[in-house]
Amino acid sequence: MKIRIKGDSIRFRLTQTEVKALSEKGKVYDSTNFGNQEFNYGITLKKDIDNLNVSFKNNSITLEMPYINGKSWYANDIITFDNILKTSKKNDLHLLLEKDFTCLDNTIEDQSDNYPNPKLA
Repeated sequence: MKIRIKGDSIRFRLTQTEVKALSEKGKVYDSTNFGNQEFNYGITLKKDIDNLNVSFKNNSITLEMPYINGKSWYANDIITFDNILKTSKKNDLHLLLEKDFTCLDNTIEDQSDNYPNPKLA
């Protein structure tokens, strides 16, 4: 799982295995260890929501995805889910969840579990 944060935008990218785990188990998490602290991030399926939502608590970002969308995501061709939330400071927070495609340029990162890039077809 990759997470990219830029300003008021949070983007999660999931490999094929992670999308399958989310669809089957209802959640997928990862973490980054900073020595004496750990940053956790993940996605959970939730039954009582209609759009992506997010929470930040105890050094952890959790993206919440509607249960109905998440349960079938592995078996369909939908690539991206997004939503814009108004924060308590009245700004827009853009949430994006997508399947991770292989890169078009050379990269050293392991892409063996990424989705085939349609632009390479």
